[in-house]
Amino acid sequence: MSALTDFVDNKNAFAALFGTKPLDLKNAADRQKIANSIDSALSPENLTCDGELRGAQVTAKYNKLVKAAKELQKLDYNVTFYEFTA
Repeated sequence: MSALTDFVDNKNAFAALFGTKPLDLKNAADRQKIANSIDSALSPENLTCDGELRGAQVTAKYNKLVKAAKELQKLDYNVTFYEFTA
């Protein structure tokens, strides 16, 4: 499984708890929503869980998010990121 599909699957599993429509990588608007979610996850507060995570945990989380962002950019070069820069 790719980092991107893993990220989307996790977002969709959480959204299902609230009856929210799942995100679809085939939909351009959803791809931007996914990019926004990755950006949010890359913010320092979210990346470190408000300082609860440190060192290797943060690095692993960061690397997985960056990999998902790169995969999304390959899929759709029109998505916009603010926290992630390739």
